[in-house]
Amino acid sequence: MLLKRIFWVFTLVIATTFSLLAQPTKEAGKELFSANCASCHAKDMKTASTGPALSGVEERWSAFPRKDLYSWIRNSQALIAAGHPRAVELWAKYKPVMMNSFAGLTDDQMESLLLYINEPAPPAPPPPPGGETVTKESGLPWMFIGLASILLLLAFALMRIVNNLKNVTRVREGLPPIEKSIQEILSTKGAIAFFVFALILIFGYKTVDNAVNMGREQNYQPDQPIAFSHKIHSGINKIDCQYCHDTARRSKHASVPATNTCMNCHAAIKKGTISGTKEITKIFASIGYDPLTNRYISDYNNWSEKQIEELYKKWIRQEYVTDNSLTAIDDAGKSTVDSEWDGVVKALRDDSNGKIQGPIEWTRIHNLPDHAYFNHAQHVSVGKVECQKCHGPVQEMDVVYQYSTLGMGWCISCHNQTEVKFTDNPFYKQYNQEYIKFHKKQIAKPESEMDKVFVADIGGLECQKCHY
Repeated sequence: MLLKRIFWVFTLVIATTFSLLAQPTKEAGKELFSANCASCHAKDMKTASTGPALSGVEERWSAFPRKDLYSWIRNSQALIAAGHPRAVELWAKYKPVMMNSFAGLTDDQMESLLLYINEPAPPAPPPPPGGETVTKESGLPWMFIGLASILLLLAFALMRIVNNLKNVTRVREGLPPIEKSIQEILSTKGAIAFFVFALILIFGYKTVDNAVNMGREQNYQPDQPIAFSHKIHSGINKIDCQYCHDTARRSKHASVPATNTCMNCHAAIKKGTISGTKEITKIFASIGYDPLTNRYISDYNNWSEKQIEELYKKWIRQEYVTDNSLTAIDDAGKSTVDSEWDGVVKALRDDSNGKIQGPIEWTRIHNLPDHAYFNHAQHVSVGKVECQKCHGPVQEMDVVYQYSTLGMGWCISCHNQTEVKFTDNPFYKQYNQEYIKFHKKQIAKPESEMDKVFVADIGGLECQKCHY
């Protein structure tokens, strides 16, 4: 009997725990939004993007049962086909752009999404300090050039003084003075020793300076296989950075998004606002998507390059036809089709196996030396650091470049100046006010001086944090 009661109590505890874990929360909604919705809907919930602004979505669906909104999120096209008035109204406004289907979302997950959508968006982060974008000037700094000039003048003056003192001594001894030309003065052992010392000093400075900057590529802006514009995607269309670079919030690396992520949007958006089919065709050709039938190609990896060329040239040609026949295309159109196809081949052909099929080989821009450890999740999820803090105004860049120096001094300055964000941050529950009180006691600072804690105060300058 006792064992039976223990079993039922244990079962009740387990069931209660799972029930609490399954409750809708804003935090879960934020994760779901970033992973599923941020590619088409603006993060501020108030701006129309590829999809409508989500703020007030519950009110707009309030005339219909709650389950209709769930059905819309899970499979919008099915609800449109069924003739639902709200679904048909939205389709008429936004077609032919189709909303992705999310059949795997549970009711509780959708409630979490709605909780996050109803929460006011935080204010936009301030722009990074302008001084961080200044490119280091080549050559010796003007301060060192000025100092070297002053030392050279002093050395010359000292040589003249020494020569005059020697002449005074010779006159007192009844000997004639010796007048030396500037050339003779500069060829003395003292002058030569000074110049050798100066050369060693300058050479040593430049050697150390070049060694410190070795591997740093501020303003590095390589060509990419696809002319991807962050300005269009992140700036104009308001796609959240972490929708594409999803691992930045949960991993050491902010990985390059897979082509599948691109296809979440480009299965519906087949032509670029500026480049037309020129760049998006490269995405289709890399993954094997047929834009003419809106289907992925089975056994695409075994297709010959001739088959691939015929399919995608036919797709590109549709942009340049002069009548209803696909064969009626002028010479300029034929030249453009051939040029676009050559661009696809150049961007995608894998040097190792000579095939077009396969992952897009993007060129890495930001790179740290092997002895330096950096964790994106620590900064993005724990530190709440905005992407623009390190990567600059990416939403304004047509072609991304390395914005910051990524040098050790730059990191240390940031840790010295960045305040730890304790508010609504579960990662710092163990610190909070108790830590601040302890810190005040340890360093004996007045209460008024210890109203904030910086990253450096909690170990942000320890060598092992970045160098193991």
